[in-house]
Amino acid sequence: MNFFDAKSIFFTVLEYKMSYLEFFAVITGIISVILSAKASIWSWPAGIVNVFLSAFLYYQNQLYPDMFLMAFFFITNIMGWWRWTNPKPEEEDKNKELKISFMPVKQFLILLAIGIVGTLLMGTLASQLHNWLPLLFNLPSAYPFVDSFIFVMSVITTFLMIQKRIECWIIWLLIDVVATYLYFLKGIKFMGLEYFIFTIIAAFALWHWIKEYRSYSKTA
Repeated sequence: MNFFDAKSIFFTVLEYKMSYLEFFAVITGIISVILSAKASIWSWPAGIVNVFLSAFLYYQNQLYPDMFLMAFFFITNIMGWWRWTNPKPEEEDKNKELKISFMPVKQFLILLAIGIVGTLLMGTLASQLHNWLPLLFNLPSAYPFVDSFIFVMSVITTFLMIQKRIECWIIWLLIDVVATYLYFLKGIKFMGLEYFIFTIIAAFALWHWIKEYRSYSKTA
């Protein structure tokens, strides 16, 4: 049994063959997002395990931008873990700690525009990987532009999450809807179900973060 082989079957449910890799990638992903929704510091180490497993799964399903995204997430999970455990001197005071906040509307719209341009550029790159690097990518990228949208927007919203910007959950909602569609289309249905659950969690997290943001004015 090769744990990291997407064809190594863990169990079968409703005629769907579940691999060890997909099962544990999904479970650790769900744990990580639930903890993120609660603004728990343990979301970061859980995320590190998740991205490691997911990278193998995405590669074997020709979702190359998503695979590259896992390398980015590995780095940002370490950054986020460090940022939350090492507050700036002024943030050690509860009244000055890093708090949930909104970002300026103009800045948010600029980020969305950057996301659209980045998606087009990344999608073009991904669609040519099998031609440029045939030894590493022997099959063409599956749905390169849809997959690239997930990659680019995830990069943007991860930095917003590290800074506890509420808008991160608005973008996560959009990403999760697109990812749910893509993974069901590609046939990795448990991963698709995971992102459907992520959509629900993101909606809860958006509500939770807005609620906490509004509580600041009551305690000021």
